[in-house]
Amino acid sequence: MLGPRATRAGTGGTAGPHPGSGAGTGPGPAPHTAAGAAAAVDAVLAEHLRTRLREARRVDPVFAEEVASRVAAFVLHGGKRLRTAFVWCGWLAAGGAGDPRTPLRIGAALELLQACALVHDDVMDESPVRRGAPAVHADFARVHKAGRMRGSAASYSATAAVLAGDLALAWADDLLTETALASPYGEQLHREWQAMRGEMVAGQYLDMRAQATGSSDTAQARNIATLKSALYTVERPLALGASLAGADVRVTEVLRSAGRCAGLAFQLRDDLLGAFGDPAVTGKPADEDLRGRKLTYLLAVALRRAAESGDTDALAVLGPKGATGGGGTVDRMRAALERTGARVLVEEEIAELSASSLRHFASVGADARARREFAALVERAVGTGSVRDREGG
Repeated sequence: MLGPRATRAGTGGTAGPHPGSGAGTGPGPAPHTAAGAAAAVDAVLAEHLRTRLREARRVDPVFAEEVASRVAAFVLHGGKRLRTAFVWCGWLAAGGAGDPRTPLRIGAALELLQACALVHDDVMDESPVRRGAPAVHADFARVHKAGRMRGSAASYSATAAVLAGDLALAWADDLLTETALASPYGEQLHREWQAMRGEMVAGQYLDMRAQATGSSDTAQARNIATLKSALYTVERPLALGASLAGADVRVTEVLRSAGRCAGLAFQLRDDLLGAFGDPAVTGKPADEDLRGRKLTYLLAVALRRAAESGDTDALAVLGPKGATGGGGTVDRMRAALERTGARVLVEEEIAELSASSLRHFASVGADARARREFAALVERAVGTGSVRDREGG
């Protein structure tokens, strides 16, 4: 799924300290800020993954080494933990009742879900790089070739990566379920989680379908961006955090509105990075979306404006038959995105969505501390500074 981009050290199952090595044990002290929550969730993830790896070794040592360890390494090494930070903000906005370490468990489940999304997304997009390193399926292809295994390396690696993503999803569900069962608000947590998973799959399918049909519809592009990224990146994490604090329906709905605006701005920023970003910073090829002619909102807006102005060159190069994958074509596509004014318009929409998000959040009645935390987090996610170093979602 959605892949807002960032760097990570190492590849495959060998990156950094092993989850079972003792690094980051225990839940640690309770954080006091959203940034602190984003940092503290790694200890929760490490603890959860140590347990899952022990279970995997009891099942089969080869499976544990080649699949479970690779998933654990991918989860632990990379990403800015934005979803965890938004869970924290939702919890804080709703009063912050209960154990402040519980939002970290929800955040950890979201990070595992994100790992599933990224691994599967890279398979579907045939993307060789994730977080500045070989994507999981690309790493499995290396293993196939190095081991001189029989059959197609491409088929083996894609299948293995799908299974790795499935395992990350199972671990995410396990952690969410354990947390929900221990919470007086477990039913609401489960409802939010259940809805979010369906939305993610719907968004991914519609994205794939739009690419196959050559769609250029702006409403469809916006809907895909909302389902595929905005909801599970910001809106649902805020609602999950609020549910932990026993938020009422009004508070939860207002936080959802804040999250939908911020989440859409987040995805629009990622669209821009996908077309114009620096691969050394994003950890992903800057022209991948353009070569594949992804139906981003940026592309749809450019085509609409080209049609309105009669820019036949832009229509030709950006249309379904225009993207041939060559370097010259990509350069022409970038020029058309600039010339039609689509890049500027999307920048303006990001600013408007971010401002709307802050207004919605303030209307919840959260205290000044919560508002400051949320404003800083939105800037981090969708601004023009540190956002360029953000996670693959």
